[in-house]
Amino acid sequence: MWTGFKRIARSGFVGFWRNAYVSLAAIFVMTVTLFVFTSVLLLGQLLDASLTQIRDKVDINVYLVPTAQEEDILHLQTALESLPDVREVAYTSREEALAAFEEKHQDDELTIQALEELGDNPLGASLAVRAKETSQYESIDTFLRERQQEEDPENALIDRVNFFENKSAIDKLTSIIDAVEQSSYIAMLILIAATVLITFNTIRLAIYTTREEISIMRLVGAGNMFIRGPFILQGVMYGLIAGVLALLIMYPIVLWLGPGTQSFFQFSIFTYYITHFGSLFGIIVGVGIVLGAVSSAFAIARYLKV
Repeated sequence: MWTGFKRIARSGFVGFWRNAYVSLAAIFVMTVTLFVFTSVLLLGQLLDASLTQIRDKVDINVYLVPTAQEEDILHLQTALESLPDVREVAYTSREEALAAFEEKHQDDELTIQALEELGDNPLGASLAVRAKETSQYESIDTFLRERQQEEDPENALIDRVNFFENKSAIDKLTSIIDAVEQSSYIAMLILIAATVLITFNTIRLAIYTTREEISIMRLVGAGNMFIRGPFILQGVMYGLIAGVLALLIMYPIVLWLGPGTQSFFQFSIFTYYITHFGSLFGIIVGVGIVLGAVSSAFAIARYLKV
């Protein structure tokens, strides 16, 4: 078995170098494909990081009446936190709201003077509600509206909810997330299809150029595995070399883009590339090897009748 494997490997390497131009063309196209595949993966991580930051800035603010008791506010906060769609509820007291308001308008003398003349804190407490997914904000708003309708008007707790003020931003963010996910899936499918077709045609050409040698091997009684094995190995070599080249080409690009992505997106694509290089290597090289082997198998089944 070991002897047979060595013969298949030697024959595969010989076929690889014998058809050097065809092999280089296949590797070049597969490298481009895997490079784009890697770019899609990294772009997906970059968009996920930026969208996560945007998502964290989107929330529903529940403004409470100034006379609301803290016990009732904490009870409402607990009820919101128990909802399956809610990720986090941040409580801002009246004192904290007043301090933030004064800091924001510290250069506005008229506003500060008017606030001092009131002699009392006119601001109420508030709750900032963040959902697990942007599509879940509407159900949270429905819960708050129903709760507000059930309240006694003389002992109201909720003053207003600003969901509809943020609804356009939430809907736009949700559509962006969905579009990015769908585009990534479509790009992946297109790249996989292109890689299979390219490798398929390359192996078909390799079979055609060695058709006389294959005929002689059949005459002398060579086994099917010995005839097919070298072509499978060539497909594997295409994927292996192309995957390594794609990662090497990507390195200076992410090195150059790293500072820019860090300052603009607060996410360094270079740092991600280095820290996750092992998993990226396994994915990219693994995808190249699998696609090369599968495409070779398809071409062999179609054009190599042994």
